[in-house]
Amino acid sequence: MKLMMYLGNDLIEAVPINTSDLRIPGYLGKFKRTLKLKYRELLMMAPEPPEFLVFNPEVKPELPQERNNAA
Repeated sequence: MKLMMYLGNDLIEAVPINTSDLRIPGYLGKFKRTLKLKYRELLMMAPEPPEFLVFNPEVKPELPQERNNAA
């Protein structure tokens, strides 16, 4: 599982996270603060704030099945 930081449409960095530690209060916040400090100069020049996404590449999303509406 990864925490990804985006600035607009650009992926800035993806940090691996431990799934079992997600229950700990502040666990993701610690990574977000670290990334914001690391890219502080870049963020100061950006017109919009960064966005964060938690992504698990091991889990394949299920696509909705098409319905045959033959009547």
